[in-house]
Amino acid sequence: MKKLVNDPNTVVNEMLEGMLEAHSDKVRLLPGTTVLVRKDAPIMGKVGLVSGGGSGHEPAHAGYIGKGMLDAAVSGEVFTSPTPDQVYEAIKAVDSGSGVLLIIKNYTGDVMNFEMAAEMAEAEGIKVAKVIVDDDVAVENSTYTTGRRGIAGTVFVHKIAGALAESGATLEEVEAVANKVIQNVRSMGMALTSCIIPAAGKPGFHLGENEVEIGMGIHGEPGIEKTEIKTADEIASIFVDKILEDLELGNSNKVAVMVNGLGATPVMELYIVNRKVSHLLKEKEILIVDTLVGNFMTSLEMAGCSVTILKLDNQLQQLLGAEAKTIAFRR
Repeated sequence: MKKLVNDPNTVVNEMLEGMLEAHSDKVRLLPGTTVLVRKDAPIMGKVGLVSGGGSGHEPAHAGYIGKGMLDAAVSGEVFTSPTPDQVYEAIKAVDSGSGVLLIIKNYTGDVMNFEMAAEMAEAEGIKVAKVIVDDDVAVENSTYTTGRRGIAGTVFVHKIAGALAESGATLEEVEAVANKVIQNVRSMGMALTSCIIPAAGKPGFHLGENEVEIGMGIHGEPGIEKTEIKTADEIASIFVDKILEDLELGNSNKVAVMVNGLGATPVMELYIVNRKVSHLLKEKEILIVDTLVGNFMTSLEMAGCSVTILKLDNQLQQLLGAEAKTIAFRR
């Protein structure tokens, strides 16, 4: 195993310390926790947004703390849900009296632990709402989930719900717009290589030299098929076809597109995938109004990518384009 770590058992705490050293003007670390919080939180009159999950997906989720996105992110051990106590501390830290929205990816551990934390907070009189992101169209159930997995589409939920919360909207309004994004966003990914969890010291699965897995999850969950390596255009076509089977889009519909790297894929290759995605959507007279290309939700050093398509209405388009100032996302 070749990794730039000191001790596999301290990677999460040392990563968070490093983030704090680099971005102390934007975030603070709650003592004794793995919770990074927006420097100026809680903000009076503003709904607090909390997300998180297992580490190893950086910049998700701590990279999205800041104006126009999250107020706190909770980091579990690598590919492991944070505990309810940690999530509870995050909720308390960002609550200004206007309530807190939890944005949860659909993994069994995350859903259970975030819901337990919400119950703990509600017992203390904090108003909490929850949304569960399930944008992955590849498989219905997986190693870690009942139902579809939550993957890179979660970033669109952070951005749009965060923009509305920043405007002073109520908890009910922010919850509603988050659910609107979830209903209108779909993703699919693939892997070229495995990744190595530091504490394990070996790849989590094996792919042959000329083999890829279509529909692979961000923790290495099985996809829909292992196949011989395909061209970027072929991969993009599989993604778009599968997403459009599930997401009703017609002529003149507006969309935002995200081509997301899983950690070890050159940005050059991501743009090649985006080229084909763009061509396919334009052929169907679907209007692309926003495109994001880069590493937004990774899987350690896994090579591969995912494509996310978000169907937009005027409200979602406006909120997606609103100002954001975070560690990893700015506009």
